[in-house]
Amino acid sequence: MTTTPNETRPFRPADLGTLVVLAWSGEAPDGDMPYLLAYSLGDAADGPEATTAAIERLLSDNDMPVGGDLVDGHARPSLAVSMLVEAGQAVVTMPHLNAQVTPPPEWLAAVGERGFAYFVFTTRPWPEAEPGKPVAPEALAAFAGAEETLNAATHVVLPARSLRS
Repeated sequence: MTTTPNETRPFRPADLGTLVVLAWSGEAPDGDMPYLLAYSLGDAADGPEATTAAIERLLSDNDMPVGGDLVDGHARPSLAVSMLVEAGQAVVTMPHLNAQVTPPPEWLAAVGERGFAYFVFTTRPWPEAEPGKPVAPEALAAFAGAEETLNAATHVVLPARSLRS
């Protein structure tokens, strides 16, 4: 029996599972920092391991390696991920996905001040944080700040674009 290596299998967006994007801002020495966290619930048909592998492939295929150096979107205008901020919404777009989030007012103010958000897309599933359900600040801090989450992620300084720019 022969198998097809992962590199030659077609990418299947369904393998990503349910993707969620959360926006929040946090204190930094030079003012509030706007953050975006993208993760999957790990609910793809083939389970959380398949979800992790699919996200890792999506990120590496788009030159955003997991566990690599910080990617500066300002220095890489051809980066495969972008963010549009307009009318109180943030839309993150990359191949195979678009995500829209309604960030809190303090996030909008911080991204307006800085001109970017710090985007973290982790391969670590978070099945407890379902869309439409509130996430306790302590739970968000525990997941987003966990070494397992951060080491299993790509980190991007994601410039904010608008329809006027």
